[in-house]
Amino acid sequence: MPLAPGGERRSGEGAPGREPGLPARPPLRIGILGAARIAPTALVRPARALAGVELRAVAARDPGRAHRFAARHGIPRVHGRYRDLLADPEVDAVYVPLPNALHCEWSVRALEAGKHVLCEKPLAANRVEAERMARASEQAGRVLAEAFHWRYHALAERLGQILASGELGRLLHVEASLCIPFAIPGNIRYRFELGGGATMDTGCYAVSLVRFLAGEEPEVVSARARLASPQVDRAMRAELRFPGGATGRITCSLFSARLLDVSARVLGERGRLHVLNPVAPQLFHRLSVRTPAGRRVERVAGEGSYQGQLRAFARAVREGRSLPTDAAHGVANMRVIDAIYEAAGLRRRGT
Repeated sequence: MPLAPGGERRSGEGAPGREPGLPARPPLRIGILGAARIAPTALVRPARALAGVELRAVAARDPGRAHRFAARHGIPRVHGRYRDLLADPEVDAVYVPLPNALHCEWSVRALEAGKHVLCEKPLAANRVEAERMARASEQAGRVLAEAFHWRYHALAERLGQILASGELGRLLHVEASLCIPFAIPGNIRYRFELGGGATMDTGCYAVSLVRFLAGEEPEVVSARARLASPQVDRAMRAELRFPGGATGRITCSLFSARLLDVSARVLGERGRLHVLNPVAPQLFHRLSVRTPAGRRVERVAGEGSYQGQLRAFARAVREGRSLPTDAAHGVANMRVIDAIYEAAGLRRRGT
């Protein structure tokens, strides 16, 4: 693999251009529940870049907002109620970017209506809800995916390759941090009844990262929260332990002294790995590995994570392919999040 200027190694260089979308067949027609701000980035623009995917409808509780959203993004059908979209025979799959507390109800309703579901992270408000969603998916024979888009960028594959190669030796410690400045009082991220809290928002990414990097399910040893209001964390740090003996840590915040930290670290007996911005690597990232053989820096080329996610979701629906962020992933992630809240002396979200 050639070295780029400055000694950086760039993975994926020389690869062909954008591969074709999906095999020629009727398009996968997707409806959106809620005209959420994340939808253009997470779904609308990726859908435009993929053959075989069509945005068919949007529903919102505010009809005016739904019509404006549809006009702005060229979506042909507007429904004034979520249930009307679920009854639409021209919708095959549903994207759910609603507040966390509504994920379970409307994902289950969609699955029971025969729709496949791509649900925003975290999958549910708690593990019990996630298990209910997983059962509904299995009973309906429909795909349920959790929208952890970072898993669908080539950087995640490269991280897995490095860890599987054994060059770092036996795993000793893994940690992930996702701290951002989001001090907006009253936002849904700070509302307990809507499933808010830093651990539910940025923390669910950190939990997903450490589980992926360790390749094992952690036990929560301790957790300490800083609160924005009773029961609602604005920052959280949790100490973890893995079955193989490694330790772990997640640090997350929406508002704390650590204004911005989006990174992950792995320490092994023979080396260490550090990656900057593993959750949105198409914007910028930096992967460094240090072993007795020296230090190298890699940047991993690949299509955008949201586009890769939508491609994988469509293929799971059309071709039965497996997904790394399926219902089982969501259940396992919510188990850890529930345990973190319990260790911090806080109530789990949801019912």
